[in-house]
Amino acid sequence: MANLARIYWNQGQWKDAERLQITVMEARKRLLSEEHPDTLTSMGNLAVTYLKQGRWKEAERLEIAVIEARKRLLGEEHPDTLISMGNLAAIYREQGWWKEAEGLEIVVMEATKRLLGEEHPETLSSMANLAATYGKQGRWKEAEGFEIAVMDATKRLLGEEHPDTLTSIGNLAATYRKQGQWKEAEGLEIAVIEATKRLLDEEHPDTLTSMGNLAATYQEQWRWKEAERLEITVIGARKRLLGEEHPDTLTSMGNLAATYGKQGRWKEAEGLEIAVMKATKRLLGEEHPDTLTSIGNLATTYWEQGQWKEAEGLQIAVIEATKNFWVKSILTL
Repeated sequence: MANLARIYWNQGQWKDAERLQITVMEARKRLLSEEHPDTLTSMGNLAVTYLKQGRWKEAERLEIAVIEARKRLLGEEHPDTLISMGNLAAIYREQGWWKEAEGLEIVVMEATKRLLGEEHPETLSSMANLAATYGKQGRWKEAEGFEIAVMDATKRLLGEEHPDTLTSIGNLAATYRKQGQWKEAEGLEIAVIEATKRLLDEEHPDTLTSMGNLAATYQEQWRWKEAERLEITVIGARKRLLGEEHPDTLTSMGNLAATYGKQGRWKEAEGLEIAVMKATKRLLGEEHPDTLTSIGNLATTYWEQGQWKEAEGLQIAVIEATKNFWVKSILTL
C-alpha cells in the first residue's frame, strides 16, 4: 500500500496517495506503536503529501511529531532526524518562513558536515537546500556561493554528467537567471539539456524540466519564439507521459500562457489559463496556493484585454480566499 501511494504521489495524485498513506500510518500505529521507525516514516510521507497540497499546518504538525520522536529515540544528529528536520525546513520555506527554514538548514548542514564529511551527498543536499532558502529571500550571492561549491564537489565526486551534478548545474543556472546573468544561465541550461537527452532520453522528466528552465531564460531575454517552441514541446511530452492534469503538465501550460501573454496573444493565454485554473480547483481545491496563482494569472489576462469586471471579480476572489486560507492556518495552530 505504501508503494502504491508512492506511485500515486509521483503522478501528482495527492488525494489517492493521501488516503493510502493514512491507512498505512494508522495500521502501523496500531500494530507496531506510535513511535516505531516504520510508523514515523509513514507519518513523514503523509506530511510531504500534505505539503504538496498546500496544507502546510497539517504537514508541519506531523513533521514536528516525527522530529521529536526521532530525537528522543535516535538522537539529535541521527541521519533520520536530520532528514525530517530538512523536511520541516522545506515546509517553512513554502510558507515564506525563511528565517525558520534557514535556521534548521544550517543546523542540518553543520551536523552532516561533522558526521559525514564536507562532501558527503547528504551534506551537499543540505547545502543546496540552504541555497534555495537564500534564493527565496533574494540573497542571490549567498545562494550562488553554495551552489558553485555543490556543483564543483558533485563534478569531482560523481562525474560531470551524473544526475546530481546536472541538478546542481540547473540550480546555479536558475540563480544566474534571477540575477539577470542570462548568458551564463543559458550556457549551463543548454549543457544540462544536451547531457540529459544523451544519458536519459529526450522525454525523460529531467530533460523536460531542463527544457522548461531554458525556456524561462529565453522569456527573460524576450526571446518569445524560442521560449514558445520549447514550452510546446514540454507540454506535448508531459501530456503524453504524465497526463493532461498532472501538476507538471499544468505548470508547463501556465508557462506557455505567460509566453503568449508577453506577445499580446491574450486569447491563447486565456484558453490555457482557464484550463489550468479549472484543473487546479478540481485537483487541489479552491484555496490552494497554486489555484489562487492560476486565478490571478487569468485576472491579469482579462485586465490586459480591458475586461475590467472579469478581472476585478477574480482578484477579489483571490484576496478573500487568501485571507480565509491564512485564517484557517492560524486557527489550526
